[in-house]
Amino acid sequence: MSVRVFLVDDHALFRAGVRAELDTITEEIEVVGEAGGVGEAVAGIAHHKPDVVLLDVHMPDGGGAEVLRQIRTKIPEVTFLALSVSDAAEDVINVIRAGARGYVTKTISSQELVRAVVRVSEGDAVFSPRLAGFVLDAFADRPGAAPISDPELDLLTPRERDVLRLLARGYAYKEIASELFISVKTVETHVSSVLRKTQLSNRYELSRWATDRRLV
Repeated sequence: MSVRVFLVDDHALFRAGVRAELDTITEEIEVVGEAGGVGEAVAGIAHHKPDVVLLDVHMPDGGGAEVLRQIRTKIPEVTFLALSVSDAAEDVINVIRAGARGYVTKTISSQELVRAVVRVSEGDAVFSPRLAGFVLDAFADRPGAAPISDPELDLLTPRERDVLRLLARGYAYKEIASELFISVKTVETHVSSVLRKTQLSNRYELSRWATDRRLV
């Protein structure tokens, strides 16, 4: 039997692409529904009762952790696999603590995504390379554990963190806009806001600031 999957992401274009890819390359997965926000996702998951939910971490109305909180008590048998542009330690830890079974980034190939979905449906935990270490550090409470909360970082919105992360990796504004499905002007607005909140003056200082907080 195929694994019944529900997609949750606030970008309709991304959802359409994932659905098309999964429908084309495999018969192991059946996409039974999709949603672009928390409320819509909770209602859709409750209605379809999928085996696996592919869940974006950052959405305008609450994010993946909020979907998990609302669904886990109602339909505990549903398995969640986070699928996000973010590979920040705090995002990984927060969504796993909320109940997700794994976390993969949007750089994953179609075939790898199929394998990840099938594996979590069978009870395995699946992570993109290097992300598992964040979880092990946090839950083992070892020295050097990834921070879960940072007062300065908490000043930034999820989208500002996404922009900062890519900026620190050397992406140009146009590349950031393409990666996050936003305009170049919106990228500029986010960068200005981050500079103001962090009281830094240029992208080089921002890169160092982001690296210190393991955002890169």
